Amino acid sequence: MRAIIPVAGLGTRLKPHTYSIPKVLLNVGGKPIIGHIIDKLIEEKIFKATFVVGHLGEMIIDYVKNEYPMLQSDFVEQKERLGLGHAIKVTADTFDEDEIFIILGDTVFDVDLKEVFKDKKSSLGVKYVDDPRRFGVAVLEDDKVVKLVEKPKELISNLALVGLYYIANPDLLLKCLDELFEKEIKTRGEYQLTDALQLMVEKGEEIKTFPVEGWYDCGKPETVLSTNKFLLFQKGTSKHLNNVVINEPVFIAESATVENSVIGPFATIAENCEVRECIIKNSIVNQNSVVEKSLLEDSIIGSNALIKGNHKKLNAGDSSEIIFH
Repeated sequence: MRAIIPVAGLGTRLKPHTYSIPKVLLNVGGKPIIGHIIDKLIEEKIFKATFVVGHLGEMIIDYVKNEYPMLQSDFVEQKERLGLGHAIKVTADTFDEDEIFIILGDTVFDVDLKEVFKDKKSSLGVKYVDDPRRFGVAVLEDDKVVKLVEKPKELISNLALVGLYYIANPDLLLKCLDELFEKEIKTRGEYQLTDALQLMVEKGEEIKTFPVEGWYDCGKPETVLSTNKFLLFQKGTSKHLNNVVINEPVFIAESATVENSVIGPFATIAENCEVRECIIKNSIVNQNSVVEKSLLEDSIIGSNALIKGNHKKLNAGDSSEIIFH
């Protein structure tokens, strides 16, 4: 099986961080978002992956090649952002297996994929949401998908598609994507994967769904922090440091220096950071940053930043220098 991972988005809701780093390389729970996704693939014995890159794509390529040499990786550039359907279409030349598994690159998930894959039938990850208007949704009859609609204006289903798509018939998917382009079928000005999947249903493809309770979107600052919290619950590190109070769960990199501080709960301190005389909770401090004499809560600090002085909540991008007097 081959995984298809679109990571070409600009991450506009995560500025200023995404001016200098792709959002999938933001640190959550001690590792870039994309790293958690790849770990899950390898856990499920999926060792082939195609990454759809765009904005700052060379940074993603370097990370994947350096950190996951065991992964057979292909990289395809999406030169125009014409929608998720277009992103999948440009990867067609890399399809070399009977099945594909599409994962949105800003989605951290916790689900038993072995149960999903064993039936060899196309299946879409769904989660019940109160307001499905910003998602694609699935309408079911007898546990089978009968209709898929991207960002419905009216309530037709509360089952939102959460960015996990197991496709047992990728040849048919590609034919349906071709049809979208030939007939100029767009939703909100873009070629949508949801519309191609709907064409598959109309052509007789049996598509099922599987529940995804453990789904964590990393599309905006507050969801990045909630994902960080979940991952720390799962994989937080136990650590003892002199003159440091640690309220678990936290992640503190081995290469980080932390002195005379209170860390946690839900704090991630990345590689080569220096933290002195601080209280930091429910926050992420990215690599190579220095934070001194600060109180940080619900904050994201970019890489190579310098933060000095007392403050409550901060969203500081890479290479920022902020000093409070």
